[in-house]
Amino acid sequence: MKNRFSKWTYPEIVDGKPTIYNWVVQGSDGLSLGYKTDIGAFSYINATYQVIIEDHVQLGSHCSIYSLSTIDNKKGKVTLKKNCCIGSHCTIMPGVTIGENSIVGAHSFVNKDIPDNVIVFGVPATIIKKMER
Repeated sequence: MKNRFSKWTYPEIVDGKPTIYNWVVQGSDGLSLGYKTDIGAFSYINATYQVIIEDHVQLGSHCSIYSLSTIDNKKGKVTLKKNCCIGSHCTIMPGVTIGENSIVGAHSFVNKDIPDNVIVFGVPATIIKKMER
């Protein structure tokens, strides 16, 4: 992993336009992007009500993070804590925090907080295993 991020730099983020890595942010003023993050192509981040992505977070391709849901008018800050990993095609809803070192399996729907050091997956995402750290 060290070599993978040896030349990592913060991407230029322009509201509503794909980054060099082909992910998009709306409400970019509300995004806080940590150091050496890895966000997969074709992911979408709505940061209207704040999205905090801490250091060393991995987010798979085709993920959606919503701080605002226009379907049910929910809104709230989303936080992805240090070193968490989110599998591809996951959806994270407003007001959710994903805990430090936690892993969210691919295609999961996260609509409530996930504690530190757990593995979750499913629709809705539920804890499958606690990890020792």
